Amino acid sequence: MDRRRFIRDASVLALLLHQGQTLLASEGPSLARRKRLLRFAIASDTHFGQPKTAYQEMLDTGIRHMNEMHAKDPFDFGVINGDIVHDDISFFPQARKTLDQLSFKYYVTQGNHDMATPEQWRQAWDSPVNFDVVKDRTALIFATTSDHTGKYLPPDMDWLTAKFREHRKADHILLFIHIPQMKWTKHAIESTPFQELVKAQKNLRAVFHGHEHDQDGIKWHAGVPFLFDSHMGGNWGTNYRGYRIVELYKGGSIKTWIMNPDTPLFETELTPGMAEPMPV
Repeated sequence: MDRRRFIRDASVLALLLHQGQTLLASEGPSLARRKRLLRFAIASDTHFGQPKTAYQEMLDTGIRHMNEMHAKDPFDFGVINGDIVHDDISFFPQARKTLDQLSFKYYVTQGNHDMATPEQWRQAWDSPVNFDVVKDRTALIFATTSDHTGKYLPPDMDWLTAKFREHRKADHILLFIHIPQMKWTKHAIESTPFQELVKAQKNLRAVFHGHEHDQDGIKWHAGVPFLFDSHMGGNWGTNYRGYRIVELYKGGSIKTWIMNPDTPLFETELTPGMAEPMPV
């Protein structure tokens, strides 16, 4: 290998270290030369209505920052990935009134603190607890991982299997669920059927989680990145309240970073087929 090629190859194998976890930077051509397909913001765990917290102020602050970013470089959509309220669904109307101040379309998923029946959820958000959307040959799948009692659950596996099958010819799939299905973290569950289903999907580019307020990094299973986004509300977690920005590019590469809430952190590029990071 000549010296020039060695230097080039070494430069694209840069390692990013974050919270004891190694993230591998993407290989291949710069994303700046690829077509951007989607750009979105994802936040979770607003915990609107939690006693002894400034929940209205925290959500207002997050919305203001996301709208400012949208004004600079528009989002195609946003996601509020669970635990919108804190155990009391009487806060749904005020939470929705506040979220409707977002200047871009947004989707919601149910978290374990959103203790609503499917019908109550539909009435509050004009959306089922499980649904999918297709944008430019990219399938977005949103699934609940809890119920009206707040129990931690796998997603509806029959429904999810059917949706993966339905979108098997999509260029890309992005999956949004609140509760992690691998026991990586304190509040996750272990769902082997979910893990096997994910492993079988060739066009699944990423899975997005909320739930774990102290997590703002990326974990891996079967070559698929699982991304966390800190928290926007609540009384515990990272020492900031933020959200994640994600950009999907032609070919399935992803560029993503955390906003803290107005300072970008941990920018990472992910490429389909890239090697999983080795544990350190």
